[in-house]
Amino acid sequence: MTILKSGMSRRRLLQTGMAGIIGSGVAPMMFTKGAWAQEFCNNPTGDTVTLGLNLPLTGAYAEEGADEQKAYELAIAHLNGEGDGGLLNVLTPSALTGNGILGKKVGYVTSDSQTKSDVARAGATRMIERDGAIMITGGSSSGEAVAVQGLCQEMGVIFMAGLTHSNDTTGKDKRRYGFRHFFNAYQSGTALGPVLSNAYGNDRRAYHLTADYTWGWTQEESIKNTTEALGWDTVEAVRTPLGAGDFSQFLTPVLNSGADVLILNHYGNDMVNSLTQAVQFGMRDRQANGKDFQIVVPLFSELMAKGAGENIKGIFGTSNWHWNLQDPGSIAFTKSFGAAYGSPPSQAAHTCYVQTLLYADAVERAGTFYPPEVIKALEGHEFDGMGNGRTLYRAEDHQCMKSVLVVQGNDAPTSEYDVLNVVEEVDAATVDYDPSIFGGELGPAEPAPVCA
Repeated sequence: MTILKSGMSRRRLLQTGMAGIIGSGVAPMMFTKGAWAQEFCNNPTGDTVTLGLNLPLTGAYAEEGADEQKAYELAIAHLNGEGDGGLLNVLTPSALTGNGILGKKVGYVTSDSQTKSDVARAGATRMIERDGAIMITGGSSSGEAVAVQGLCQEMGVIFMAGLTHSNDTTGKDKRRYGFRHFFNAYQSGTALGPVLSNAYGNDRRAYHLTADYTWGWTQEESIKNTTEALGWDTVEAVRTPLGAGDFSQFLTPVLNSGADVLILNHYGNDMVNSLTQAVQFGMRDRQANGKDFQIVVPLFSELMAKGAGENIKGIFGTSNWHWNLQDPGSIAFTKSFGAAYGSPPSQAAHTCYVQTLLYADAVERAGTFYPPEVIKALEGHEFDGMGNGRTLYRAEDHQCMKSVLVVQGNDAPTSEYDVLNVVEEVDAATVDYDPSIFGGELGPAEPAPVCA
């Protein structure tokens, strides 16, 4: 018999003491599925189940975080049978009933990640250890996603990522316990390339300003690969700190660089500020190399477009989803969100709402909250009705494979929300790729660790 030493957590016992049992040839009952199912982290034994919402309510991506919180609250209401049911009515196939998850009422706790990776990880730890969260979700930064995903792998808690666009999230930093619905930087480049070629030609000189963390690095790499394949030259690529606010010191060198395109690998308030300041510098009124100077923002949202105002007009980029799509899922979600909050939902809200429903549906299909079984239910699962067309949760890297939108700032908006036009909906097959190209290992799913 292995004795639980004073001060030793059950989790530590499983990581150390159980190795001795395995080595002794003894097969304890705990290693049967049923026994393990009683030992996993935060197994909900009462009549409620708690989700942990890790949200950037302050910091550079706070606006996305606020919209994410609205979406989570709406998803939880729909799971509990409240409101009009939203996407529960159009998800196919679906095991959801509007009676909570496995008959348990869904509750939630929140933590402000401040758009900082270390704060996000600490918040997720608290929600797991103190509040008993069975699943963690949220974030608008890939730095947050990678940090929290690693923690959840260690603790045996599933992480349903919110807005994260870095190739690394389901690439070199992928984890068995992490799942991403949002598309990635590689797919942005693949979708955007032909549009840029048609609009601006193949003889261009590009200058990059790039957010200095995992998302910015992979976004810069992906768009450079795309544009250089078109024939564009890369003049310079300069890293900028997250939340810089004033980008004038980075914009001034662009004017004398010989570039005729500025590519802003920025998101959230950083993108609003850098684009606004670039326009104030007169870049959109310039000519260089005999061509009209252009600005490209490879990833942006309606929230950012709204914040940038007039400056977003004509700017090309990509998005994961947009509220004015006319498929049944998009119509249903926009209607529900608009009725609840008086405005259309952002792509951040959409991906967070969908992730919540997909987790709940996987639990229902698995018939248990036991994470390894829920993981199996998600891996390789195909579904439709969520607003992105038919979608596959790819087993090899936990990346959702679906359509990608190329968008452009609306030149003639009819309302404060009519800020983007969908230029092209690029199908999933076009943005598909070999999941091995970004490396990484998912790691094990069984046995599920036990909380400290």
